[in-house]
Amino acid sequence: MTEKKKREKEKELEEDKAGAVAASGDVEQLSAEIESLKKQLAEAESKTSEYKDNWLRSQAEFQNYRKRLDRDNEMMYASMKGDIIKKVLPVLDDLERALQNRSAEDAWANGIELVARKFQNILESEGIKKMEAVGTEFDPNVHEAISHEPADGVHSGYVIGVVQNGYMLGERVIRPALVRVAQ
Repeated sequence: MTEKKKREKEKELEEDKAGAVAASGDVEQLSAEIESLKKQLAEAESKTSEYKDNWLRSQAEFQNYRKRLDRDNEMMYASMKGDIIKKVLPVLDDLERALQNRSAEDAWANGIELVARKFQNILESEGIKKMEAVGTEFDPNVHEAISHEPADGVHSGYVIGVVQNGYMLGERVIRPALVRVAQ
């Protein structure tokens, strides 16, 4: 039986060697497969990163688009508001001229004055402000000179009289003031 045990041992050794050879082939195959999976993972991670960056960029572009659209809408609203007010301002000018030339005993003048005040209050509630021009330095951005006149006690280039009031909506000039300027 010793011979038989010896053969069994040899057989086991051969099987172990065959298993080791097969196992070393499996290890190489597994390591190759692992390397392939690592490459696929790296590619997937880079694509994921790229997709995330593109998504974030798209989100930022959309937010900028919405802000730009809101800003454009506000500007258009202000522009339309200014255009409408500009068309109505001659009526206020006529009311103010009527009040300047009224006689003291006319009862209807009090009604005209109330209408003019109400109209001014409506304009102020909409953000329209009358420009104060008398005594200020002439600014071609907000004033329109209709005459240059000599004036005592006033420096050259300063407004000495307003012929027609100017109005602003916020920082935007709706209508420049028509002024007389000192020489």
